[in-house]
Amino acid sequence: MEDCEQLLAARSEERRLNGHCRWSTHSLESKVVEDFRRRLKYFFMNPCEKYRARGRKPWKLMLQILKIAIITVQLVSFGLSNEMMVTFKEENLMTFRHLFLKGYKDQRLGSYALYTKADVYDHIYYIINRFISLQNLTVGNLAYEMVDGKHTPLSVCQEFYRNSSIDPGNETFDIDPHIYKECISIYPAQSFDNSSLPTHVNFSLDFKRLLSVSIYLTLKTINLQTVRHHELPDCYDFHIMIVFDNRAHSGKIKVDVENDVRINECRDWNVEGTSDKNDYLLLLFDSVVILACFSSLILCTRSVINGIQLQFEFNIFFHAYYNKIVSWSDRMEFVNGWYILIIVSDTLTIAGSALKIGIQTKCLTNYDVCSILLGTATMLVWVGVIRYLGFFRKYNILILTLRAAFPNVIRFCCCAAMIYLGYCFCGWIVLGPYHDKFRTLDKVTECLFSLINGDDMYATFLKMRDKSYMVWLFSRLYLYSFISLFIYMVLSLFIALITDTYETIKHHQQDKVPVSQLEAFIAECRDQPESGRYQTDEEAASGCLSPCCCFG
Repeated sequence: MEDCEQLLAARSEERRLNGHCRWSTHSLESKVVEDFRRRLKYFFMNPCEKYRARGRKPWKLMLQILKIAIITVQLVSFGLSNEMMVTFKEENLMTFRHLFLKGYKDQRLGSYALYTKADVYDHIYYIINRFISLQNLTVGNLAYEMVDGKHTPLSVCQEFYRNSSIDPGNETFDIDPHIYKECISIYPAQSFDNSSLPTHVNFSLDFKRLLSVSIYLTLKTINLQTVRHHELPDCYDFHIMIVFDNRAHSGKIKVDVENDVRINECRDWNVEGTSDKNDYLLLLFDSVVILACFSSLILCTRSVINGIQLQFEFNIFFHAYYNKIVSWSDRMEFVNGWYILIIVSDTLTIAGSALKIGIQTKCLTNYDVCSILLGTATMLVWVGVIRYLGFFRKYNILILTLRAAFPNVIRFCCCAAMIYLGYCFCGWIVLGPYHDKFRTLDKVTECLFSLINGDDMYATFLKMRDKSYMVWLFSRLYLYSFISLFIYMVLSLFIALITDTYETIKHHQQDKVPVSQLEAFIAECRDQPESGRYQTDEEAASGCLSPCCCFG
């Protein structure tokens, strides 16, 4: 702010001498103005030019390159561990379906269903018998859960309306919509054969009132495959729920298996021929990542704050010397979006690395949250590489085009989204009951987005052929109009919008004409980075040996 006071004082003196304000050669040649212009030009230099101008080493640049390497290595390491965990959960879920669903074959979700009362009872008793004799059946390391020295029982619960009298023949019914729930428990120690099970299990179903039957059981296992990758195995608790869904009362009872997994640290373990050295090295590596990201966070935050302060100084200067208000587009030039991107990436990496340390020490089991944080952080780090490619003139045109086209692209997408949402709601209401791809609103958005990209068009048309004539005719009008509108018009306009921005940027680069007041003001400075005129008096005297100088 001292510079601003000097600028204001100098400008007041000029006004006293000249009596008017104009952009003249005489005023621009004053020492204060030239120093401030040179300061602005230095601020917008790239790290290599700053090094030639003041000899300051590009620590932020070197730190970002280091971060790219170590964060990518960290992500790959965690990704392999996360993949083993997810694969283990999915394979166990498939195992449970084959163990407890009678006659189950690998098929698409939702296609396993029962249609007779005898089949429902038979499948329930089948699940109970398989649970009791599990130890003699499974090839995996499955075991019953123990609580206070006792096995956790299998629970069979049914939900039904409290009272109902239904007579479809006379088209009459009397129903109480309040829902009751009854459960019975069966312990693994009990032993039944198939013929005596119905007599020992007091369980009956009233299918006219029945809403659902849910069978709950808990099994435990250990993921041993991580030993081969020098990681300690985790202990898993599988809380399994087998649901017989009769809420539609359509004569079709859907059966599905749901699985809630909880990962715990094993109580007592011993792996021959291993030591804690690998674990300590991984923890040390994660700590290095956190330290590097924290340093980058501090440096980038400092640069953003300096840019905001310089923006205020430029605004005061421009108003004092030229009696003009700096536009918001020029003011935003001082806020470096790449630094903000790096700050967000560093924050996510620090949080993800802390979670990863908790997972490795078996204190936490938030694999999904950790993978989202580390994955997003790595994506932002690699996107940030574009900033350094922008230092080269031929690569910079991509960044300039994206930045210039972004406001128009957002406005265009908002208008196109109104049309898109209209088609989504229309397709969901009209075609949803007849077409799987339009059954829910999220499926509609996915289907229409795929159609815009030309995917699966014929299959979408084909599935409507056997429906009612009116719906079939409407589906043709709906699909043809949507595809024609979005592929031939909306996408073409979208591409033309970006192409027009690209041509404009290219012409500006060829003509080298300043496009803003800020650029025009800085362009008056002809000093090259090697001229030595960018060094401050303190830097020239000390040879730029202070820590603050090095981290500029």
